[in-house]
Parts: sequence; structure tokens; C-alpha cells
Amino acid sequence: MSTDTTVDQATHDELPQFSKKDFTSDQEVRWCPGCGDYAILATVQKLLADLGRDPSETVFVSGIGCSSRFPYYMDTYGIHSIHGRAPAIATGVASARPELDVWVITGDGDALSIGGNHLIHALRRNVDITILLFNNEIYGLTKGQYSPTSPLGAVHKSTPMGSIDRPLNPVSLALGAEATFVARTIDTDRNHLTEILTAANAHRGAALVEIYQNCVVFNDDFAHAVTDRETKVINQIPLRIGEPIVFGPEGEKAVVADDDGSMMIVPTAEAGDRIVVHDPTRTEPTTAFALSRLSHNPTGPTPLGIFRAVEQPVYDDLLNDQVEAAVAERGRGRLEDLLTSGNVWHVT
Repeated sequence: MSTDTTVDQATHDELPQFSKKDFTSDQEVRWCPGCGDYAILATVQKLLADLGRDPSETVFVSGIGCSSRFPYYMDTYGIHSIHGRAPAIATGVASARPELDVWVITGDGDALSIGGNHLIHALRRNVDITILLFNNEIYGLTKGQYSPTSPLGAVHKSTPMGSIDRPLNPVSLALGAEATFVARTIDTDRNHLTEILTAANAHRGAALVEIYQNCVVFNDDFAHAVTDRETKVINQIPLRIGEPIVFGPEGEKAVVADDDGSMMIVPTAEAGDRIVVHDPTRTEPTTAFALSRLSHNPTGPTPLGIFRAVEQPVYDDLLNDQVEAAVAERGRGRLEDLLTSGNVWHVT
């Protein structure tokens, strides 16, 4: 870890200066060549250095899956935990050590199948953690089974006749749990990925970022509609704060609200004054949820950007306030006294 210091011109305080190398461990990165995880890892390592984060005050918690190797490759504190439980473990870390910068690394299988329960409760509680959900619509580590985000009809090893499960929409799920920050980005768009991760990490409370991440072995090019050079200009719907939601090479398509409250895409020339102006700071998540329903899989026009960013009480703060209040009122108790109070069973 670098120990060089420079004097901040504004405060004249000595601040540690870190580089991408300070966040890069000595472990060999073992993902398949061409995997989208490489781009996300490099972006996060550089981002943390640029933000002036301290590796000794940063924690990455992961579950199980290809993405969950992430903590090994970060020269920070890390926990490679158990399947689906990363949000629960991260909740404990963030609550006990609120001064730490806590990240959760998870995938569409890890977070939305066995981990679905833990994910929604971390979001609804508004724990101060940044959750990166790598979505490649497949189980990669276990060699190609369909996942909770695989589209209807998807043919994989465990669905040879096509999936009959309706796919989960991670952004819709997060908004339904009333997460205070929800966004979507792409592994290969370094600038957009950096912009979204910067905003997510600056947010106080639970932030979930869905990242379309390519699996070159088992589900290659699944998001081609929003990643390929020729098709992305047609299908990416950029969500820019305070701007009308229009897209296409010449801005020829627009998003408008239908009479039933849902969103629909129409030619911009026909939209008139009905074009939705994007505002992720709306208190109610209704509009953001409607936007998330424009696409369930990245096979056509797909919104990218920040869907919701609002301020709400943070779980960690509320919990620690209660602890401090209890100590002030009753003093600091002993575990032995608690265990021997009330009804006690003696087992022999």
C-alpha cells in the first residue's frame, strides 16, 4: 500500500494518495478470457483510487458465483461468504463498523434465487451498502443453467425445451422493495459504469446497481441489442436527470406516460408535451418502476442510468442510535446477565 502523502491545497491537511495498484491484490485473476468481470474489476479499482478511498477502510463481501471471486482481487478487506447471504453479512459489517465503505458483489443467481430474501430486506432497511449485481442471465460457475433473469424460452443445460419461468427484473424488484438508489449500466461502457458507480457509492443508504455483464462461454452476447456498435444507438434509452427521455440516433423515439400510468415508446414527433422528464428524486418510486417495466431483458429499447435516488433514514444510523440510547438509560450490560435472565432451560 502506498504511503506517499501530499498537502491538500484547500485544507492543508495531509491526505493519503492511492492508485489503482493499491487496490489490486497479488492474486491471479481467474475468469474466462473475455469475461465482463474483468472490465468491472478494473473500473472499481481505478474508481476507488480516484475517489481517495482508503483500502484499509474498504470491505467487499460476496456470495457464490463467478463474480464472487471479486474480493480476492481487491487489496482491501474482503469476505467470500455463502450462497445468497452477502447482503446479510454486509448488513452486520456496516452496522457494527459504520465508518467503513462496504460493497456487495453478487450475480443474478446468487442475489435473486437463494439470496432473494436477503437482498430485498437489505434494500428495504436502507443499509448503507453498495450492491453490484452482475447480470448475465445464466449460472456461469456451475456451467450454464438458466437463472432467475433468463428470458422465457431460453434454452440452456437445465432447460433443453426452453425456460417456462417468467424472468425477474432486478431493477423492478429493487424499486418494489423501495430501495433508495437503483441504477443500471453495462460492463463494457467504462465512462457510464464509472459515472453510475460513483453516484451509487456516494449515496447514503442501500444502493443497487444492475450491471449487464457478458458471459462469453455460456451466454455470449446476450445483451447485444444495447452493447453492439450498430444496435446500441437504437436501443439504449439514456436516463439523464432533468432531461426529456428521448433516444435513437436522431432522438426520434420518446418515452411517454400512458393513461394507466405505464410507460410507452412513441415517435418523438407524435409525443408533443407528453414526453417524460426524468426525475429520479421523486419521493414515490411509481414513475421509476414504470420506467423499469419498459424492458425485462436487453433485447430491445432498454433504460440505462439512475432510476431512483432519494434520501431516507439509514438503518445503520437508526440501529446505533438505539444502542446508544439503551446504554445511556441502562448502562452497558453483560452477556452473562442476559443469558441468565428470565426463563432459563438447563439441559443435562
